[in-house]
Amino acid sequence: MLSLYILPFLLSFLFSTPIEAQDKAPLATWNGRQYRCKCYKTDACWPATASWNELNTTVNGNLFKVVPPGATCYNTFDGKSTYNQQQCQAANSGWSREDWHAEQQITNMWTFWTNHTCNPTTNRNNAQQCTLGHLPEFVIMAKTAAHIKAGVDFARSNNLRLLIRNTGHDFMGRSTGYGSLAINTHSFKDVKFVSTYTGPGDQEWKGGAVTVGAGIQGRELYKLANQQSPKVVVVGGECPTVGFAGGYIQGGGHGPMASFYGMAADHVLSFDVVLANGTLTTASSTTNPDLFWALKGGGPSTFAAIVSLTVKTFPEVPSAGVTLSIRSTGDLFWKGVTVFHNLANLYVENGMFVYYELSSNSLNVQPFVGPNMTKTRIETVLKPLFDGLKAAGVQYTTSTREFPTFFDLYTAMFQDESAGFSGLVGGRLFTKEDIRTRGDDIVKGYKTAVGAGGAGGGFTAIIGHIVGPGYALPKVDNAIHPSWRNASSFSITMVSVDGAASLSAKATAQNRLTNVVDKALRDASPSGAAYVNEGDLEEPNWQQAYWGSNYPRLLELKKKWDPEGVFYARTTPGTEDWESIEWGSRLCKKVS
Repeated sequence: MLSLYILPFLLSFLFSTPIEAQDKAPLATWNGRQYRCKCYKTDACWPATASWNELNTTVNGNLFKVVPPGATCYNTFDGKSTYNQQQCQAANSGWSREDWHAEQQITNMWTFWTNHTCNPTTNRNNAQQCTLGHLPEFVIMAKTAAHIKAGVDFARSNNLRLLIRNTGHDFMGRSTGYGSLAINTHSFKDVKFVSTYTGPGDQEWKGGAVTVGAGIQGRELYKLANQQSPKVVVVGGECPTVGFAGGYIQGGGHGPMASFYGMAADHVLSFDVVLANGTLTTASSTTNPDLFWALKGGGPSTFAAIVSLTVKTFPEVPSAGVTLSIRSTGDLFWKGVTVFHNLANLYVENGMFVYYELSSNSLNVQPFVGPNMTKTRIETVLKPLFDGLKAAGVQYTTSTREFPTFFDLYTAMFQDESAGFSGLVGGRLFTKEDIRTRGDDIVKGYKTAVGAGGAGGGFTAIIGHIVGPGYALPKVDNAIHPSWRNASSFSITMVSVDGAASLSAKATAQNRLTNVVDKALRDASPSGAAYVNEGDLEEPNWQQAYWGSNYPRLLELKKKWDPEGVFYARTTPGTEDWESIEWGSRLCKKVS
């Protein structure tokens, strides 16, 4: 079942001509190693102005030279006067809001990887100059599949670094890159629900389904699902601005309903995608089944560009939620954290999800999510927790609420997040075995992690998700790391560092994240793993950590579906031989 985006694609395909490749990838030497690089504007192989103009015509005028929104706060950008007081004020007020970033052509909600070279400022005479930094050179604000095809073809034929960008909800800098061409898919907002699925692929599924464009976000989809009759729910992310159909699902996709129904990628029925060779195709269990398998958790921006996808929907259920706050100090605080986290298996074995934030003296749980639970039921399940806290003498506050649907709980109890954070992200997945046999060690690792700030290291914190998709689906056939089937808890680690910091300060922060913060969690979880969408870009042995036994197959499929490396996202299958040389700028492939 191909989406409504296909007709304009077919028309474009019929009336377009192939673009011939230009010069070979230029050679470069860096730290004694030779590379073949993507083409950049300082290279002879960079497309001429006429070529960019032709691309702009092909995409119906939707190609833009990137001008950072912060440029309106500076006197000049790229030699042109750019200061605009009203637009500058809008950029400054929007910079900390996720919804503002989602609507921009090309910004990151977490800003470290842009190098902070044109962040909004209140001082237009700031000595710092506004430059692109590591933002793309051009962006296609795609409106049709034909526009995505044109961008993929142009990048491939001209050997350009290509990015796929929807919202900029990206911890790991994968939707930005120096000197690149970006395709922004945020306008792809079509949504169609069906009560009985009859499309391609899984013919055994007779329940509901929804087909969504690549630009749809979590809260948008939750709202529309709640408006159906009868109401339905999908497995989506915790954060409302997450782009549902792109990197979220290609990485696997955990969220508040994941313990109860399984991971988001577990429920995909089909994809409509543009391949690296520019072909629009469907991937399902019966059409291109190996590509279908890889797209379900094999990594963002790795195998194809998503145009739309179809996922299963499920009946809405009554839900109950609980908040918990522990603000003790010293050993008593960590006793409370231990009591709370050591019961992770209990929570997921009852189909629950828990979202919490942990720092050196604060644990804030908001909320425990109990799908298909009443207030009485969730309080019964959590009784061992509160009994344990009382026995340990830990002071806490708590509240319980019940709702007619998960959607009502979600809108009432989950808090919107802010944007503009600059830092490095890591993380660790803990299995039920880890929790059962090494729970105290994991909490000791947390204590080490959140205490690992200091000079050059910045503030550290943990964003926790107690989630166990194996409760709902013990076995699946997709690319997600098999350890997710035994998961009980997943933690994101964060180390703050300014994007404009010196290279040595950045290196110090990276070392602290990899070899102090995350090492403490790795050491405490020998059966654990890492999560490709929320992990450390310097994760040791990342192939095994992110995909386990699935990695060899993913590597072969990358070679099959994208042999030239048109799609690139760091620490995804097939990127072992690629590196951003020259201090994180030019993307090149090792040749010696």
